[in-house]
Amino acid sequence: MRIGVVINPIAGLGGRVGLKGTDGKVEEARALGAEPRAPDRARRALEAFARRAPDATVLTWDAPMGADVVRAAGLEPTVLGSPDGSETSAADTRDAVRAFVDYVPPREDRDGRAAEPEDAGVDLVLFVGGDGTAGDVADAIAAAVSDATDDRRIPMLGVPAGVKVYSSVFAVSPEDAGEIAATFTRVEEREVMDIDEDQYREGEVNPELRAVAWVPVAESLQSSKQTGGGTVETLAEGVAADVREGVTYVLGPGSTVGAIKRALGFEGSPLGVDVWRDGEVVVHDGTEQEILAALGDENVIVVSPIGGQGFVFGRGNPQLSPAVVRQCDLRIVASRSKLDDIGVLRVDTDDPELDEELRGWTRVRIGRVEQRMMEIV
Repeated sequence: MRIGVVINPIAGLGGRVGLKGTDGKVEEARALGAEPRAPDRARRALEAFARRAPDATVLTWDAPMGADVVRAAGLEPTVLGSPDGSETSAADTRDAVRAFVDYVPPREDRDGRAAEPEDAGVDLVLFVGGDGTAGDVADAIAAAVSDATDDRRIPMLGVPAGVKVYSSVFAVSPEDAGEIAATFTRVEEREVMDIDEDQYREGEVNPELRAVAWVPVAESLQSSKQTGGGTVETLAEGVAADVREGVTYVLGPGSTVGAIKRALGFEGSPLGVDVWRDGEVVVHDGTEQEILAALGDENVIVVSPIGGQGFVFGRGNPQLSPAVVRQCDLRIVASRSKLDDIGVLRVDTDDPELDEELRGWTRVRIGRVEQRMMEIV
C-alpha cells in the first residue's frame, strides 16, 4: 500500500481563540495564544494507520507538512518536497498532492523493470485540515488526473482538524481516519463543502458545494453539514441530473420529492404520485392502475420517508402497491435532518413477503451525490 500524507499545520488554529477559522487570521490567532492542533491529530491518525499497515509506503512533504509527524508515528516517510516559504499555503498543499499523484517509484524498487501505469500514484491521499484543505486536495487530484488523461480513481480522506468541517470526506475522529486508510476496499463519491469564513464570523452559514471526490466507503465517516432547504434543493438537482433516457420515473408524494419534480421542470402533485419519462409527465396524481399502465421496460420509484415515522411505503402512498414496487428499482431520498430524527426506515406494503425482501441496509441519497446507509426494519 502507498499513501500520500499532507498536513495543513495551521488548520484549526483560530478555533479556540474565537476566530471561527484561520483564513487570513494566522498572525492574529498566534497573537492571541493559539496552539496548533493539526500535528497532534495527524499523529493520532498515523499511529492508528501504522498499527494496521506497518509496511506501507508513506509519501509526504517536509516539515511542518508531514515528514516530522510521520516519523513520530513510527513510520519512515519518502519526502517528495518542501513548503515554498516560511508560512505554508494552499499552493503547498496542491503541490504536495500533485507530487503524490505523479509519483513513480525508483527503478530499483521495481526490480529493474520499466514503469507501468499502475506503478504511478498513491492508493489514498490522507490529509489533515478543514474544508479549505479538503477543497485544495480535491482540486489538485482532479487536475493531476485530468492532465495525465487517465481514469484513475484516487481517493482522499480527511483527518478533521479545521474549525469548519462541513464536508463528508472526513472521518469522525483521527483514529477512525487511520483505521479507514489502512483497511478500506471500496470508494464512493462524496461532497466537499465550504463556507465563506467572513460570512461565518458574521453568523451566516451558507455551505456551498466545492467539489465531488472519491472517498473510502466506511461507516465512520461524518455526514456533510448543510442548512435549511438548500439540502433538499441540492439533492433534487443531483437526482434530476442523473435521470436517464428511456427510464420511467415514479415520483412519490411529499416536499422532498416535490423538489425533484420542480428540478425536472414541472409542478407535481404534492400528495400524489406522478410518472415522468423522457421530459414528459406521463401520469399526474396517478392511481395504482394508471401507474402500472405507464410503466416501461426500466422503472425507478423515487420516494422519501415520512418525517417522524420513517415509513417508505405504507403511509401516505398506497398507490405504490406491491405490484408497482415489484416492477421498479427503488431510490430513497431524504434530508439529513429527517434521517437524524427517524433513525430507521420502515415498510408496510400489505405484502409481508415483499416487506421482508425490502428489509435490511440500503442507501439513502441525501445530497447531490452523497448517500447515507440506513436500515429498513
